[in-house]
Amino acid sequence: MRLCASLVLAAAVLSACAPAPQGLRNAGTPISSAAAFDQARFADVWHVVAAYGSEARCGPLTETWVRTGQAGYNVTGTRCGPMGARAFAETATISGPGRITRGEEQLWVLWVDADYRVAVIGTPTGQFARVLSRTPGVREDLMRAARDVLRFNGYDPAGLSPV
Repeated sequence: MRLCASLVLAAAVLSACAPAPQGLRNAGTPISSAAAFDQARFADVWHVVAAYGSEARCGPLTETWVRTGQAGYNVTGTRCGPMGARAFAETATISGPGRITRGEEQLWVLWVDADYRVAVIGTPTGQFARVLSRTPGVREDLMRAARDVLRFNGYDPAGLSPV
């Protein structure tokens, strides 16, 4: 009995020392933003076509990015809330090449295809990632490329769900 109690105590102590989960991505994998990101081409309507976690359960989600000058955007759209899709309106500022601060989030544009039809955005912390498309549907080759970008940046594409 005493040995069992000691083992349980030791397990509790060791688990308290274990690193906290790092979100959706492997924190040991380097992450990079799109250095050639074109702010003007990114502006307009984006459909969230794939996401991690609860976002995928809300149904169609969209975001409209309107440039407010060289340094930012006004962003409106729908996001997943506790009771389903909800409208939002926020400002976003450019904080570096392919890096955007929106609210409290530091979003990194991980990839955009050459024609700005599909984009992958995520956070360095790994708390957030999604695939955006100019249309509600996305070509399979572009979706495959988006998954490859997520994998390259330390995300597990197996957890990505269509929206």
